[in-house]
Amino acid sequence: MSSYRSRCSRTAKRVGLALALAAWGAQAAAADEEMHQSHGMQPMSGGMAGHADHAAHAAHAAMAHGDMNAPMSDMHAHHHQMMMRQGFDRSVHEYVAPDLTLVDMDGNTTTLRQILDTREPVLMNFIFTTCTTICPVLSATFSQVQQELGDEARQVRMISITIDPEQDTPQQLKQYAERYQAGPQWTFLTGELANVVAVQKAFDIYRGSKVNHEPITLLRGAGATAWVRIDGIASAQDIIGEYRKLAANDQ
Repeated sequence: MSSYRSRCSRTAKRVGLALALAAWGAQAAAADEEMHQSHGMQPMSGGMAGHADHAAHAAHAAMAHGDMNAPMSDMHAHHHQMMMRQGFDRSVHEYVAPDLTLVDMDGNTTTLRQILDTREPVLMNFIFTTCTTICPVLSATFSQVQQELGDEARQVRMISITIDPEQDTPQQLKQYAERYQAGPQWTFLTGELANVVAVQKAFDIYRGSKVNHEPITLLRGAGATAWVRIDGIASAQDIIGEYRKLAANDQ
């Protein structure tokens, strides 16, 4: 059994890192194009022409947008360390969503409690759009989950909440959602900083700064109150597996 768990852990790591590379490439290329457009320059030719150049452009773009909470190298080092961790930890918790106002990617005012007031199963994570390490992995994984679920995805409520609401406007989140081909069941949320921090604290996500952001995915069964918490990089197959377990328990 321990050998099986070890193989599963290594598989999850490989899938997560593969997703990270693909999503990081798309994110870096988008940052490169945005930076060149803002400076009236032509984007680099050759698509993925040089990871080092793209990393520099992504850092430049992030800093140009006010992402100055900490040196980019420090943020990347912390996030890469999280990505290199093998496997993930699974636990079950009871969380109470605060009844605070948030704003979705279409500019509509809502509350997380209102969104969670559903009989549908829920998948939820926390991201920010200028992150070029673990957030693209989490978002690419959600994108793969909805793709593999197919029509069944319409019956699942997927939620991504930014931890950088001062940067991530509804328009910014909408562009980010389009990048990951988010379906109508996948909602992106921002809001006032104090409200977003309160939501993070309610789900034990808050780590003081986005630099300390950790890869965490939360799942809740249809009509349930308990949440399954996945700490670490989980593959789409891992998340779907947890979703299936929750669905089986609802029968």
